[in-house]
Amino acid sequence: MKNLLQKSLKQLTIFAFIVFALSIPSYFLLVDWIWLKELDENNHLIAQRIENEFNEQNISDEKLAENIKFWNEIQPVSKIEYAGQPLSENSKYTIRRQNPYSNDEAIDRFRGLKTNIKINNQHYILTIETNVEETEETVAYIAMVTLLFFLILVVGFWILNRRLSKKLWQPFQDTLQKLKAFQLNSQKQIAFQETDTIEFAELNTTLDKLLQHSITTYKNQKEFTENASHELQTPLAVLKNKLDILLQSSDLTERQYHIAEEMNKALIRSSRINKNLLLLAKIENSQFDNSELIGFDTLVAQTMEGLQEHFKEKSISVGSDISSDVEIKGNSGLTEALINNLIINAIRHTASGGAIRVSLSKSGFEIRNSGEQTLNTDLLFKRFSRMSADNSGSGLGLSIVQEICKLHGWQVTYNFENNEHIFKVIF
Repeated sequence: MKNLLQKSLKQLTIFAFIVFALSIPSYFLLVDWIWLKELDENNHLIAQRIENEFNEQNISDEKLAENIKFWNEIQPVSKIEYAGQPLSENSKYTIRRQNPYSNDEAIDRFRGLKTNIKINNQHYILTIETNVEETEETVAYIAMVTLLFFLILVVGFWILNRRLSKKLWQPFQDTLQKLKAFQLNSQKQIAFQETDTIEFAELNTTLDKLLQHSITTYKNQKEFTENASHELQTPLAVLKNKLDILLQSSDLTERQYHIAEEMNKALIRSSRINKNLLLLAKIENSQFDNSELIGFDTLVAQTMEGLQEHFKEKSISVGSDISSDVEIKGNSGLTEALINNLIINAIRHTASGGAIRVSLSKSGFEIRNSGEQTLNTDLLFKRFSRMSADNSGSGLGLSIVQEICKLHGWQVTYNFENNEHIFKVIF
């Protein structure tokens, strides 16, 4: 990825190079036109000078004819011819031919002029051809000099860009760093750096309003979570207590007892769902500190020991490969919930007499359990989705696992290989 100024400067450099490339033929045409124009003026001056010099000699017509003949012999690039009738207008032309003054067999370009001159009151036609300097060479030299200055300009732009960008974009970088360090659960408003750049000032003002709204919303959600935790758990606990008393009553008929027992199971499940939803809300609102150093291997061992009765109930054989001294930065309570939910999930999806294997290394935590077919990965981590006929769970276990991983910056994956469900948490 490239920063904004580099992208814009790249486009400007390409545009400048295109303009430079187009300037070369423009130079050629312009220089050639200027030279031909100057040569035409020069040829006119030569014609006037020749006419004046011949007239100043005041010689006879016979002597003039001899001088003109001699002139034509020593001036192969100019020629004086007698004209009974003068030209109606001057003629300018360009011709390529061998240069009579050059020993090289090179074809040069000449600019010619045919014009009328008057010597001793007689009309003559003067032809003058002047060698044109090689325009291509001149343009090549001009292009080389222009390219040199073009490269100096581009390199200067890049150097100035790197130096100026640090100063010009410093307020933006300051804002960006403060946003990266911002923690919503700290509820601390950011004090942005003052700047005289209109765009950055507007950005900081907009961000300030947005953060104030986010903090207010976060406070409201946190208050709701805390109120719900207190207000809902209390009546649920009262209902649970009353049902326990009712179940212990000897006056209940068998049918009434079964009804009360079903009510008790539903109440327990409702209480569990309520706790899990509140836990999810707290995780999403970043209400947990995940900066403590925890012994992951110790938590795994304690969780597995606490679930031994579940293993025995379904006659599940358990294997483990747990590395010692695996310390991870996070929240111990949430990490314990993650381990517990993954193992409980493996127990639910393991048939009686199946096998579960738990592995832990410094790179990740993995649980394998025997199974017959893969789980639906589209619904796997969605809330209240059920992967088995077991209705004892809340349907939120894997969703909680995923949110805990997001909070800690871990990654949870699922695969089905060799009749085994494989859940892996990558640190």
